[in-house]
Amino acid sequence: MTANSTSAERVRSLGVETTGIEIIGEAERTASPKDLFWPWFAANVSVFGISYAAFVLGFGISFWQAALVTVLGIVISFALCGVIAIAGKRGSAPTMILSRAPFGVTGQKLPGVISWLVSIGWETFLSIMAVLATATVFERLGWGGGTGIKIVAAIVVAAMIVLASVAGYHIIMKMQSYLTWITGIVTILFVVIASSHIDWGKVSAIPSGPWQAVVGALVMLMTGFGLGWINIAADWSRYQRRDAKGSAIVFWNTFGGAIAPTLLVIFGLLLAGSDDAVKEGIAADPIGALAQVLPTWFLVPFLIAVILSLVSGAVLGIYSSGLTLLSLGVRIPRPMAALVDGVILTLGTIWVVFFAKNFLGPFQSFLITLGVPLAAWAGIMIADIALRKRDYDDDSLFTTTGRYGAVDWVSIGTMIVMSVIGWGLVVNNFAADASWNNWQGFLLEPLNLGTWNATDGYWEGNWPYANLGVLLALVGSFLITFLARRGKVANQEMARGTTTYSDRA
Repeated sequence: MTANSTSAERVRSLGVETTGIEIIGEAERTASPKDLFWPWFAANVSVFGISYAAFVLGFGISFWQAALVTVLGIVISFALCGVIAIAGKRGSAPTMILSRAPFGVTGQKLPGVISWLVSIGWETFLSIMAVLATATVFERLGWGGGTGIKIVAAIVVAAMIVLASVAGYHIIMKMQSYLTWITGIVTILFVVIASSHIDWGKVSAIPSGPWQAVVGALVMLMTGFGLGWINIAADWSRYQRRDAKGSAIVFWNTFGGAIAPTLLVIFGLLLAGSDDAVKEGIAADPIGALAQVLPTWFLVPFLIAVILSLVSGAVLGIYSSGLTLLSLGVRIPRPMAALVDGVILTLGTIWVVFFAKNFLGPFQSFLITLGVPLAAWAGIMIADIALRKRDYDDDSLFTTTGRYGAVDWVSIGTMIVMSVIGWGLVVNNFAADASWNNWQGFLLEPLNLGTWNATDGYWEGNWPYANLGVLLALVGSFLITFLARRGKVANQEMARGTTTYSDRA
């Protein structure tokens, strides 16, 4: 056994991962596709999926319409993550490093900044929910839920997230396998207990909404679940063996990520459709509101499972945001990058928990805003993966003089143009809470898709709230890239004599 392999074994069993954005060595590529189930399932088995149902019903659609878009939106969005994960196996590098192939080594900084902001936003959001849920449960138990509890909860939650993220890939993967069982069992118990509050008569009486509203709910689900993770999907597949099948990577990524939230959102539709207090309370405290339906004896297990599931999701985010920070040219060790993002997470949590008056509005507005350029990037990246038949050129991913060049203006231009068009076709649903976003939707009136009611502050018509801009950015960017960059990708591959893939997914 070589010194390098001995060191690798030590890191896997005990140590902190020091690997940053460099290519993973052959000796380290030991993971199999089924290993991807654990991090994706553990990060998405949170009862927040139940809370998300209230947002879906907020589009004014029926239970059956909501159930359909739940299955389609969540499964499709995680399948797209699975496609991006194929690149991780092919290149054994973080997602944003592999993104240099279609964008250029310098051009990658544009999607890199968007990716970093999305990861920071998600991990902070999960931390905030953990703190709010802790305060609510403590109050229900009579232990107090004021400022002191929130401060302690914020410190403890942030510490758990940062410590796990600093530890790195191998420890996180081991941790996620344990968290899956703990959070899964408690979540099942929650469903059993809360099912007594379901009133099928009331749920089935919810009237159907226009199909444009159905599309809007679909876009929100795609953005809130799979597309929210798509920029980090290859980070967790870069340790895959070279002989791993691309189809298996897509399957396990999709199955692990989608199975829990799909079932939980559908159950949430039944619960929120039956209990108006739960549905309305979710806006202020998405998870704490669910404690209303629980007996006192179950509150402590519920709180533990909630915190662990939210921490699990945030760990994936902060680990990857650290890698993205390094890909942008910040020259610090990977553990330090995770620590930097941990400080930002803590400050963001403090601001929202202690100073922000409303939490849901700005968050959803934030999701849609960043969701548009992220969807455009995803379309470009997926098209690039589909066009390539050979391994990435490792050296060219780290130099502007390699075959990928400094800047690919076709990809940059596509992302910018499709993002601008996409922003013109999405609207800020929370004009009062996030007034900084009221510039969106500027193409709706020129295209006769809606009318802004300045008196009451909302858009009239069925199309504005469908948020077509996200889907347009995704599909449009894919088609443009697939057609416009075919020749360039083919020339890059002809110049590189590596083995052709036999497992195209």
